[in-house]
Amino acid sequence: MSAHPRDFVLRHARLADLDGNGTPDAPVDLRIVDGGVTEVAPGLDAGGLEEVDAGGRWVMPGLWDHHVHLTQWALTSARLDLASARSAAQAVAMVEARIAEWPDLAVVGWGHRPTDWPEDPVVSMLDAIDTYVPIILIAGDGHHAWLNTTALLTLHLPLREGVVAEAEWFAAYGRLGATLGDDGTGPEAILRTQQLAAELGVVGVTDLEFSGGPSAWSERFEAEAGLLRVRAATYADGLDDVIAAGLRTGDVLPGCDERARMGPLKIISDGSLNTKTAWCCEPYAGPSPLGFPHGSPNQTPEELRELLSRATASGLDVAVHAIGDRAVGEALEAFGDTGARGTIEHAQLVRREDLKRMADLGIVASVQPAHLVDDRDATDRLWPDRGERCFAFRWMLDAGVRLAMGSDAPVARLDPWLAVMAAVHRSVDGREPWYADQAITLREALAASTDGWGTVAAGHPADLVLLDEDPLGDWSERRTSPTVAATWVGGRLVHDAR
Repeated sequence: MSAHPRDFVLRHARLADLDGNGTPDAPVDLRIVDGGVTEVAPGLDAGGLEEVDAGGRWVMPGLWDHHVHLTQWALTSARLDLASARSAAQAVAMVEARIAEWPDLAVVGWGHRPTDWPEDPVVSMLDAIDTYVPIILIAGDGHHAWLNTTALLTLHLPLREGVVAEAEWFAAYGRLGATLGDDGTGPEAILRTQQLAAELGVVGVTDLEFSGGPSAWSERFEAEAGLLRVRAATYADGLDDVIAAGLRTGDVLPGCDERARMGPLKIISDGSLNTKTAWCCEPYAGPSPLGFPHGSPNQTPEELRELLSRATASGLDVAVHAIGDRAVGEALEAFGDTGARGTIEHAQLVRREDLKRMADLGIVASVQPAHLVDDRDATDRLWPDRGERCFAFRWMLDAGVRLAMGSDAPVARLDPWLAVMAAVHRSVDGREPWYADQAITLREALAASTDGWGTVAAGHPADLVLLDEDPLGDWSERRTSPTVAATWVGGRLVHDAR
Protein backbone atom coordinates (compact mmCIF):
# COMPACT_ATOMS: atom_id res chain seq x y z
CA MET A 1 0.00 0.00 0.00
CA SER A 2 1.11 3.56 -0.64
CA ALA A 3 0.82 6.38 1.86
CA HIS A 4 1.15 8.90 -0.95
CA PRO A 5 -1.01 9.66 -3.99
CA ARG A 6 0.24 8.28 -7.23
CA ASP A 7 -0.64 8.68 -10.88
CA PHE A 8 -1.85 5.56 -12.66
CA VAL A 9 -4.33 4.17 -15.17
CA LEU A 10 -6.99 1.82 -13.83
CA ARG A 11 -7.68 -0.68 -16.62
CA HIS A 12 -10.78 -2.74 -17.36
CA ALA A 13 -13.19 -1.29 -14.76
CA ARG A 14 -16.96 -1.34 -15.06
CA LEU A 15 -18.76 1.84 -14.01
CA ALA A 16 -21.45 1.46 -11.36
CA ASP A 17 -24.39 3.49 -12.71
CA LEU A 18 -25.20 5.60 -9.67
CA ASP A 19 -26.71 8.38 -11.80
CA GLY A 20 -29.17 6.03 -13.50
CA ASN A 21 -28.24 7.41 -16.92
CA GLY A 22 -26.80 4.19 -18.30
CA THR A 23 -23.14 3.23 -18.53
CA PRO A 24 -21.07 1.35 -21.12
CA ASP A 25 -21.53 -2.41 -21.01
CA ALA A 26 -17.83 -2.92 -21.69
CA PRO A 27 -15.14 -2.05 -19.15
CA VAL A 28 -13.40 1.32 -19.42
CA ASP A 29 -10.14 2.82 -18.22
CA LEU A 30 -9.66 5.63 -15.70
CA ARG A 31 -6.70 7.99 -15.68
CA ILE A 32 -5.76 9.09 -12.14
CA VAL A 33 -3.51 12.16 -11.87
CA ASP A 34 -2.75 14.36 -8.83
CA GLY A 35 -5.36 12.57 -6.73
CA GLY A 36 -8.21 13.05 -9.19
CA VAL A 37 -9.93 11.27 -12.09
CA THR A 38 -8.90 13.13 -15.25
CA GLU A 39 -10.26 10.87 -17.99
CA VAL A 40 -12.67 7.95 -18.36
CA ALA A 41 -12.74 6.09 -21.68
CA PRO A 42 -11.94 2.68 -23.17
CA GLY A 43 -8.44 2.02 -24.43
CA LEU A 44 -6.65 4.97 -22.84
CA ASP A 45 -2.99 5.48 -23.70
CA ALA A 46 -1.10 4.99 -20.44
CA GLY A 47 1.43 7.62 -21.44
CA GLY A 48 4.07 6.03 -19.24
CA LEU A 49 1.88 5.84 -16.13
CA GLU A 50 1.64 2.74 -13.96
CA GLU A 51 -1.19 0.45 -15.05
CA VAL A 52 -3.48 -1.26 -12.54
CA ASP A 53 -5.81 -4.01 -13.77
CA ALA A 54 -9.33 -3.89 -12.28
CA GLY A 55 -10.09 -7.26 -13.84
CA GLY A 56 -13.59 -6.28 -14.94
CA ARG A 57 -14.66 -5.33 -11.42
CA TRP A 58 -17.05 -2.46 -10.70
CA VAL A 59 -15.78 0.96 -9.66
CA MET A 60 -17.81 3.55 -7.80
CA PRO A 61 -17.17 6.61 -5.59
CA GLY A 62 -15.86 5.72 -2.17
CA LEU A 63 -18.30 5.58 0.73
CA TRP A 64 -18.67 8.09 3.55
CA ASP A 65 -19.88 7.69 7.10
CA HIS A 66 -21.40 11.10 7.78
CA HIS A 67 -21.83 10.59 11.53
CA VAL A 68 -19.26 8.73 13.59
CA HIS A 69 -17.60 9.08 16.98
CA LEU A 70 -14.32 7.58 15.84
CA THR A 71 -12.52 7.48 19.19
CA GLN A 72 -15.45 5.71 20.83
CA TRP A 73 -15.65 3.30 17.91
CA ALA A 74 -11.93 2.55 18.29
CA LEU A 75 -12.53 1.76 21.95
CA THR A 76 -15.40 -0.64 21.40
CA SER A 77 -13.30 -3.77 20.96
CA ALA A 78 -11.66 -3.22 24.36
CA ARG A 79 -14.91 -2.57 26.22
CA LEU A 80 -17.28 -4.93 27.98
CA ASP A 81 -20.12 -5.60 25.54
CA LEU A 82 -23.43 -5.24 27.41
CA ALA A 83 -25.73 -5.29 24.39
CA SER A 84 -27.18 -8.65 25.39
CA ALA A 85 -28.12 -7.59 28.95
CA ARG A 86 -31.87 -7.80 29.51
CA SER A 87 -31.93 -6.55 33.10
CA ALA A 88 -29.80 -4.62 35.55
CA ALA A 89 -29.10 -7.84 37.41
CA GLN A 90 -27.82 -9.47 34.22
CA ALA A 91 -25.55 -6.49 33.54
CA VAL A 92 -24.19 -6.65 37.09
CA ALA A 93 -23.39 -10.35 36.62
CA MET A 94 -21.49 -9.55 33.41
CA VAL A 95 -19.49 -6.87 35.24
CA GLU A 96 -18.71 -9.30 38.07
CA ALA A 97 -17.42 -11.84 35.54
CA ARG A 98 -15.16 -9.21 33.94
CA ILE A 99 -13.78 -8.17 37.34
CA ALA A 100 -13.13 -11.80 38.28
CA GLU A 101 -11.02 -12.12 35.12
CA TRP A 102 -9.20 -8.75 35.42
CA PRO A 103 -9.63 -7.62 39.03
CA ASP A 104 -7.30 -4.61 38.83
CA LEU A 105 -8.65 -3.00 35.65
CA ALA A 106 -11.38 -0.38 35.51
CA VAL A 107 -14.53 -1.66 33.80
CA VAL A 108 -15.76 0.39 30.86
CA GLY A 109 -18.85 -1.18 29.32
CA TRP A 110 -20.93 -0.28 26.32
CA GLY A 111 -24.21 -1.14 24.69
CA HIS A 112 -26.91 -1.80 27.30
CA ARG A 113 -30.40 -0.43 26.58
CA PRO A 114 -32.31 -0.22 29.87
CA THR A 115 -35.57 1.23 28.55
CA ASP A 116 -37.33 -2.13 28.70
CA TRP A 117 -35.54 -3.52 31.77
CA PRO A 118 -37.78 -4.53 34.69
CA GLU A 119 -35.81 -2.21 37.00
CA ASP A 120 -33.90 1.05 36.65
CA PRO A 121 -30.11 0.80 36.91
CA VAL A 122 -28.85 2.56 40.05
CA VAL A 123 -25.46 3.23 41.60
CA SER A 124 -26.04 1.02 44.66
CA MET A 125 -26.33 -2.08 42.44
CA LEU A 126 -22.77 -1.53 41.19
CA ASP A 127 -21.51 -0.49 44.63
CA ALA A 128 -22.57 -3.91 45.92
CA ILE A 129 -19.92 -5.54 43.69
CA ASP A 130 -16.79 -6.40 45.69
CA THR A 131 -14.24 -4.18 43.92
CA TYR A 132 -12.30 -0.97 44.33
CA VAL A 133 -12.07 -0.19 40.59
CA PRO A 134 -14.24 2.34 38.71
CA ILE A 135 -17.20 0.86 36.82
CA ILE A 136 -18.48 2.96 33.90
CA LEU A 137 -21.27 1.44 31.80
CA ILE A 138 -22.21 3.54 28.78
CA ALA A 139 -25.69 3.08 27.33
CA GLY A 140 -26.04 1.89 23.76
CA ASP A 141 -27.27 5.27 22.52
CA GLY A 142 -24.35 7.05 24.19
CA HIS A 143 -26.62 9.48 26.06
CA HIS A 144 -26.11 8.27 29.59
CA ALA A 145 -23.82 6.16 31.74
CA TRP A 146 -24.34 4.03 34.83
CA LEU A 147 -21.43 4.42 37.26
CA ASN A 148 -20.42 3.13 40.66
CA THR A 149 -19.49 5.60 43.39
CA THR A 150 -15.77 5.05 42.76
CA ALA A 151 -16.23 6.11 39.15
CA LEU A 152 -18.31 9.14 40.13
CA LEU A 153 -15.55 10.29 42.45
CA THR A 154 -12.83 9.49 39.91
CA LEU A 155 -14.57 11.61 37.27
CA HIS A 156 -15.29 14.42 39.78
CA LEU A 157 -19.05 13.98 39.47
CA PRO A 158 -21.57 14.66 42.24
CA LEU A 159 -22.73 11.55 44.08
CA ARG A 160 -26.17 10.27 43.16
CA GLU A 161 -28.20 7.08 42.87
CA GLY A 162 -29.29 7.47 39.24
CA VAL A 163 -27.42 7.59 35.93
CA VAL A 164 -25.33 10.44 34.53
CA ALA A 165 -27.11 11.73 31.43
CA GLU A 166 -26.93 14.14 28.48
CA ALA A 167 -24.65 17.20 28.77
CA GLU A 168 -23.22 16.15 32.14
CA TRP A 169 -22.25 12.78 30.71
CA PHE A 170 -20.80 14.18 27.47
CA ALA A 171 -18.51 16.45 29.51
CA ALA A 172 -17.49 13.57 31.78
CA TYR A 173 -16.80 11.29 28.81
CA GLY A 174 -14.19 13.74 27.60
CA ARG A 175 -12.30 13.19 30.87
CA LEU A 176 -12.16 9.39 30.62
CA GLY A 177 -8.80 9.17 28.90
CA ALA A 178 -7.10 11.67 31.20
CA THR A 179 -8.59 10.06 34.29
CA LEU A 180 -8.22 6.36 33.49
CA GLY A 181 -5.13 6.55 31.27
CA ASP A 182 -4.68 5.48 27.64
CA ASP A 183 -7.66 3.24 26.95
CA GLY A 184 -7.01 2.53 23.30
CA THR A 185 -7.30 5.98 21.74
CA GLY A 186 -3.68 6.45 20.66
CA PRO A 187 -2.59 7.01 17.05
CA GLU A 188 -2.06 3.29 16.37
CA ALA A 189 -5.60 2.43 17.50
CA ILE A 190 -7.12 5.23 15.42
CA LEU A 191 -5.10 4.18 12.35
CA ARG A 192 -6.19 0.57 12.78
CA THR A 193 -9.83 1.70 13.01
CA GLN A 194 -9.48 3.63 9.75
CA GLN A 195 -7.92 0.60 8.06
CA LEU A 196 -10.92 -1.51 9.04
CA ALA A 197 -13.22 1.15 7.58
CA ALA A 198 -11.20 1.21 4.35
CA GLU A 199 -11.75 -2.54 4.01
CA LEU A 200 -15.48 -1.72 3.69
CA GLY A 201 -14.85 0.89 0.99
CA VAL A 202 -15.03 3.88 3.34
CA VAL A 203 -12.99 6.86 2.14
CA GLY A 204 -14.18 9.53 4.57
CA VAL A 205 -15.91 10.23 7.87
CA THR A 206 -17.49 13.17 9.62
CA ASP A 207 -16.03 12.77 13.09
CA LEU A 208 -18.40 14.09 15.75
CA GLU A 209 -16.33 12.88 18.70
CA PHE A 210 -17.18 14.57 22.00
CA SER A 211 -13.58 15.33 22.95
CA GLY A 212 -10.37 16.20 21.12
CA GLY A 213 -11.93 17.74 18.04
CA PRO A 214 -9.78 19.25 15.28
CA SER A 215 -6.61 19.37 17.40
CA ALA A 216 -6.77 15.60 17.92
CA TRP A 217 -6.62 15.05 14.17
CA SER A 218 -3.69 17.44 13.83
CA GLU A 219 -1.82 15.27 16.33
CA ARG A 220 -2.82 12.08 14.54
CA PHE A 221 -1.66 13.26 11.13
CA GLU A 222 1.62 14.43 12.63
CA ALA A 223 1.95 10.90 14.05
CA GLU A 224 1.25 9.47 10.55
CA ALA A 225 -2.08 8.07 11.72
CA GLY A 226 -4.15 9.75 9.00
CA LEU A 227 -5.58 7.47 6.34
CA LEU A 228 -9.10 8.55 5.34
CA ARG A 229 -10.70 11.90 4.65
CA VAL A 230 -11.95 13.47 7.86
CA ARG A 231 -14.23 16.39 8.68
CA ALA A 232 -13.61 17.09 12.34
CA ALA A 233 -16.37 18.76 14.31
CA THR A 234 -16.10 21.00 17.32
CA TYR A 235 -18.59 21.39 20.15
CA ALA A 236 -19.55 24.60 21.89
CA ASP A 237 -16.79 24.23 24.47
CA GLY A 238 -14.18 24.30 21.69
CA LEU A 239 -15.83 26.95 19.53
CA ASP A 240 -13.75 29.85 20.89
CA ASP A 241 -10.51 28.03 20.06
CA VAL A 242 -11.67 27.20 16.53
CA ILE A 243 -12.75 30.78 15.88
CA ALA A 244 -9.49 32.14 17.33
CA ALA A 245 -7.54 29.84 14.99
CA GLY A 246 -9.50 31.23 12.04
CA LEU A 247 -10.72 27.79 11.01
CA ARG A 248 -13.74 27.70 8.73
CA THR A 249 -15.63 24.64 7.54
CA GLY A 250 -13.61 23.06 4.73
CA ASP A 251 -10.23 24.47 5.80
CA VAL A 252 -7.30 22.05 6.00
CA LEU A 253 -6.48 21.45 9.65
CA PRO A 254 -3.11 22.64 10.95
CA GLY A 255 -0.44 19.95 10.63
CA CYS A 256 -2.56 17.89 8.23
CA ASP A 257 -2.75 17.41 4.48
CA GLU A 258 -5.86 17.97 2.37
CA ARG A 259 -7.55 14.85 3.72
CA ALA A 260 -8.28 16.37 7.15
CA ARG A 261 -10.50 19.43 7.18
CA MET A 262 -12.55 21.49 9.57
CA GLY A 263 -16.08 20.19 9.92
CA PRO A 264 -19.16 21.70 11.57
CA LEU A 265 -20.08 22.98 14.99
CA LYS A 266 -21.98 20.09 16.60
CA ILE A 267 -24.91 20.94 18.88
CA ILE A 268 -26.88 18.32 20.79
CA SER A 269 -30.27 20.02 21.00
CA ASP A 270 -32.20 17.16 22.64
CA GLY A 271 -31.70 13.66 23.96
CA SER A 272 -32.59 10.19 22.69
CA LEU A 273 -35.54 7.83 22.42
CA ASN A 274 -34.21 5.20 24.81
CA THR A 275 -33.58 7.70 27.61
CA LYS A 276 -36.95 9.37 26.94
CA THR A 277 -35.13 12.69 26.53
CA ALA A 278 -35.75 13.28 22.80
CA TRP A 279 -37.98 16.38 22.67
CA CYS A 280 -41.40 15.55 21.22
CA CYS A 281 -44.66 17.29 20.40
CA GLU A 282 -46.67 14.56 22.17
CA PRO A 283 -45.78 12.78 25.43
CA TYR A 284 -44.10 9.41 25.65
CA ALA A 285 -46.21 6.40 26.48
CA GLY A 286 -45.84 5.18 30.06
CA PRO A 287 -44.25 6.84 33.09
CA SER A 288 -41.77 9.71 32.87
CA PRO A 289 -39.10 8.98 35.48
CA LEU A 290 -37.14 12.13 34.63
CA GLY A 291 -40.21 14.33 35.03
CA PHE A 292 -40.42 15.45 31.39
CA PRO A 293 -43.20 13.53 29.63
CA HIS A 294 -42.33 15.14 26.27
CA GLY A 295 -38.56 14.85 26.69
CA SER A 296 -36.71 18.15 26.85
CA PRO A 297 -34.33 20.47 24.98
CA ASN A 298 -30.72 20.93 26.01
CA GLN A 299 -30.69 24.67 25.20
CA THR A 300 -33.18 27.48 25.28
CA PRO A 301 -34.26 28.79 21.85
CA GLU A 302 -32.10 31.86 22.48
CA GLU A 303 -29.03 29.76 23.29
CA LEU A 304 -29.52 27.65 20.18
CA ARG A 305 -29.81 30.70 17.95
CA GLU A 306 -26.76 32.32 19.53
CA LEU A 307 -24.65 29.25 18.75
CA LEU A 308 -25.89 29.09 15.16
CA SER A 309 -25.28 32.81 14.68
CA ARG A 310 -21.73 32.65 16.05
CA ALA A 311 -20.86 29.67 13.90
CA THR A 312 -22.34 31.22 10.76
CA ALA A 313 -20.54 34.52 11.30
CA SER A 314 -17.27 32.59 11.61
CA GLY A 315 -17.75 30.49 8.46
CA LEU A 316 -18.75 27.27 10.16
CA ASP A 317 -21.54 24.93 9.16
CA VAL A 318 -23.69 23.55 11.96
CA ALA A 319 -24.74 19.97 12.72
CA VAL A 320 -27.73 19.99 15.07
CA HIS A 321 -28.60 16.73 16.79
CA ALA A 322 -32.42 16.59 16.86
CA ILE A 323 -34.22 13.27 17.39
CA GLY A 324 -37.71 14.26 18.54
CA ASP A 325 -40.15 16.05 16.21
CA ARG A 326 -40.32 19.11 18.46
CA ALA A 327 -36.52 19.35 18.41
CA VAL A 328 -36.46 19.03 14.62
CA GLY A 329 -39.04 21.80 14.24
CA GLU A 330 -37.20 24.12 16.64
CA ALA A 331 -33.88 23.45 14.89
CA LEU A 332 -35.41 24.38 11.53
CA GLU A 333 -36.77 27.61 13.00
CA ALA A 334 -33.29 28.43 14.29
CA PHE A 335 -31.70 27.66 10.90
CA GLY A 336 -34.25 29.89 9.21
CA ASP A 337 -33.81 32.76 11.66
CA THR A 338 -30.01 32.76 11.54
CA GLY A 339 -29.28 31.80 7.94
CA ALA A 340 -27.05 28.98 9.17
CA ARG A 341 -26.12 26.10 6.87
CA GLY A 342 -25.62 22.46 7.69
CA THR A 343 -27.40 19.34 8.82
CA ILE A 344 -29.97 18.00 11.20
CA GLU A 345 -28.43 14.89 12.70
CA HIS A 346 -30.77 11.92 13.15
CA ALA A 347 -34.17 13.57 12.38
CA GLN A 348 -35.56 10.34 13.78
CA LEU A 349 -39.14 11.50 14.37
CA VAL A 350 -40.47 14.18 12.02
CA ARG A 351 -43.65 15.97 11.09
CA ARG A 352 -44.24 15.80 7.37
CA GLU A 353 -44.89 19.54 7.12
CA ASP A 354 -41.40 20.23 8.50
CA LEU A 355 -39.72 18.39 5.63
CA LYS A 356 -40.72 20.97 3.03
CA ARG A 357 -39.13 23.66 5.22
CA MET A 358 -36.01 21.54 5.54
CA ALA A 359 -35.80 21.26 1.77
CA ASP A 360 -36.48 24.97 1.22
CA LEU A 361 -33.70 25.89 3.66
CA GLY A 362 -31.26 23.45 2.03
CA ILE A 363 -30.69 21.63 5.32
CA VAL A 364 -29.34 18.11 4.89
CA ALA A 365 -30.88 15.22 6.83
CA SER A 366 -27.91 13.29 8.24
CA VAL A 367 -29.55 9.96 9.06
CA GLN A 368 -28.49 6.59 10.47
CA PRO A 369 -30.67 3.85 8.96
CA ALA A 370 -29.28 1.04 11.15
CA HIS A 371 -30.97 2.71 14.11
CA LEU A 372 -34.38 1.76 12.76
CA VAL A 373 -33.44 -1.87 13.43
CA ASP A 374 -32.22 -1.15 16.96
CA ASP A 375 -35.04 1.25 17.87
CA ARG A 376 -38.12 -0.32 16.28
CA ASP A 377 -39.20 -2.13 19.47
CA ALA A 378 -38.56 0.90 21.68
CA THR A 379 -40.46 3.05 19.18
CA ASP A 380 -43.47 0.74 19.21
CA ARG A 381 -43.45 0.87 23.00
CA LEU A 382 -42.68 4.57 23.66
CA TRP A 383 -44.09 6.19 20.50
CA PRO A 384 -46.83 3.67 19.63
CA ASP A 385 -48.78 6.19 17.55
CA ARG A 386 -45.81 7.65 15.66
CA GLY A 387 -43.91 4.81 14.01
CA GLU A 388 -44.86 5.85 10.49
CA ARG A 389 -43.06 9.18 11.06
CA CYS A 390 -39.80 7.58 12.20
CA PHE A 391 -36.81 7.25 9.89
CA ALA A 392 -39.04 8.75 7.20
CA PHE A 393 -36.51 8.54 4.37
CA ARG A 394 -39.10 8.22 1.60
CA TRP A 395 -40.92 11.32 2.78
CA MET A 396 -37.62 13.19 2.99
CA LEU A 397 -36.55 12.42 -0.56
CA ASP A 398 -40.03 13.08 -1.93
CA ALA A 399 -39.96 16.50 -0.23
CA GLY A 400 -36.62 17.33 -1.86
CA VAL A 401 -34.47 16.87 1.26
CA ARG A 402 -30.95 15.63 0.60
CA LEU A 403 -29.93 12.59 2.66
CA ALA A 404 -26.45 11.90 4.01
CA MET A 405 -26.17 8.48 5.64
CA GLY A 406 -23.96 7.39 8.50
CA SER A 407 -23.73 4.98 11.40
CA ASP A 408 -23.40 6.96 14.66
CA ALA A 409 -20.73 4.38 15.55
CA PRO A 410 -20.41 2.94 18.10
CA VAL A 411 -24.20 3.17 18.60
CA ALA A 412 -24.36 1.09 15.41
CA ARG A 413 -21.34 -0.42 13.74
CA LEU A 414 -19.34 1.60 11.25
CA ASP A 415 -20.53 -0.12 8.07
CA PRO A 416 -22.10 1.85 5.22
CA TRP A 417 -23.41 -1.33 3.62
CA LEU A 418 -25.43 -2.06 6.77
CA ALA A 419 -26.92 1.44 6.50
CA VAL A 420 -27.77 0.84 2.85
CA MET A 421 -29.45 -2.49 3.59
CA ALA A 422 -31.47 -1.01 6.45
CA ALA A 423 -32.64 1.92 4.31
CA VAL A 424 -33.63 -0.35 1.42
CA HIS A 425 -35.11 -3.30 3.33
CA ARG A 426 -36.33 -1.52 6.52
CA SER A 427 -35.07 -4.64 8.31
CA VAL A 428 -31.83 -6.61 8.47
CA ASP A 429 -32.61 -9.08 11.25
CA GLY A 430 -35.04 -11.43 9.51
CA ARG A 431 -38.18 -9.64 10.65
CA GLU A 432 -40.74 -8.15 8.31
CA PRO A 433 -39.95 -4.67 6.97
CA TRP A 434 -40.85 -1.95 9.46
CA TYR A 435 -43.05 0.69 7.79
CA ALA A 436 -41.97 -0.49 4.37
CA ASP A 437 -43.51 2.54 2.65
CA GLN A 438 -40.60 4.60 4.01
CA ALA A 439 -38.04 2.44 2.17
CA ILE A 440 -35.84 4.02 -0.49
CA THR A 441 -34.25 2.47 -3.56
CA LEU A 442 -30.78 1.01 -3.69
CA ARG A 443 -29.60 3.77 -6.03
CA GLU A 444 -30.97 6.43 -3.63
CA ALA A 445 -29.28 4.79 -0.66
CA LEU A 446 -25.92 4.62 -2.42
CA ALA A 447 -26.25 8.24 -3.53
CA ALA A 448 -26.72 9.20 0.14
CA SER A 449 -23.54 7.31 1.03
CA THR A 450 -21.06 8.72 -1.51
CA ASP A 451 -20.88 12.39 -0.44
CA GLY A 452 -22.81 13.64 -3.45
CA TRP A 453 -20.69 11.99 -6.13
CA GLY A 454 -22.53 9.98 -8.77
CA THR A 455 -21.20 7.68 -11.46
CA VAL A 456 -17.42 8.05 -11.59
CA ALA A 457 -16.41 10.62 -14.21
CA ALA A 458 -13.61 13.01 -15.11
CA GLY A 459 -13.36 15.74 -12.50
CA HIS A 460 -14.13 13.44 -9.55
CA PRO A 461 -11.64 12.95 -6.74
CA ALA A 462 -9.82 9.64 -6.92
CA ASP A 463 -11.72 8.44 -3.84
CA LEU A 464 -12.71 5.11 -5.32
CA VAL A 465 -13.84 1.66 -4.31
CA LEU A 466 -13.46 -1.42 -6.49
CA LEU A 467 -16.07 -4.15 -5.96
CA ASP A 468 -16.21 -7.78 -7.03
CA GLU A 469 -19.87 -7.38 -8.03
CA ASP A 470 -22.23 -4.73 -9.30
CA PRO A 471 -23.38 -2.68 -6.28
CA LEU A 472 -26.64 -2.05 -8.13
CA GLY A 473 -27.37 -5.73 -8.64
CA ASP A 474 -30.15 -7.73 -7.01
CA TRP A 475 -30.32 -6.82 -3.33
CA SER A 476 -33.73 -8.36 -2.73
CA GLU A 477 -32.26 -11.03 -0.45
CA ARG A 478 -28.92 -9.46 0.39
CA ARG A 479 -27.93 -9.35 4.05
CA THR A 480 -24.14 -9.12 3.62
CA SER A 481 -21.97 -6.43 2.06
CA PRO A 482 -20.30 -6.77 -1.35
CA THR A 483 -16.63 -7.76 -1.40
CA VAL A 484 -14.36 -4.72 -1.57
CA ALA A 485 -11.30 -5.47 -3.69
CA ALA A 486 -9.55 -2.11 -3.30
CA THR A 487 -10.05 1.38 -1.89
CA TRP A 488 -8.23 4.57 -2.91
CA VAL A 489 -8.34 7.95 -1.14
CA GLY A 490 -7.09 10.77 -3.34
CA GLY A 491 -5.14 8.25 -5.40
CA ARG A 492 -3.62 6.61 -2.32
CA LEU A 493 -4.18 2.87 -2.09
CA VAL A 494 -5.54 2.35 1.44
CA HIS A 495 -6.92 -1.18 1.05
CA ASP A 496 -6.00 -3.93 -1.40
CA ALA A 497 -7.55 -7.43 -1.37
CA ARG A 498 -7.11 -8.21 -5.07
